[in-house]
Amino acid sequence: MSKSNKSLSGAAIAAGAAIGSAAIAAGLLYVTKRRKGADGKDGEPRQLPAIPSGEDPQTD
Repeated sequence: MSKSNKSLSGAAIAAGAAIGSAAIAAGLLYVTKRRKGADGKDGEPRQLPAIPSGEDPQTD
């Protein structure tokens, strides 16, 4: 291997590491944003919609 091939492989390793770390950072941001919920309120449980059971609602 010549000297130019070694420097090229080193640059490729550095570029791969930069791309990999950027992908990890983007993934963490996505998970954090998704965990907050659509309304952006952090820590508050979201109420699920009622599940229809096929029975008539009970009214007085």
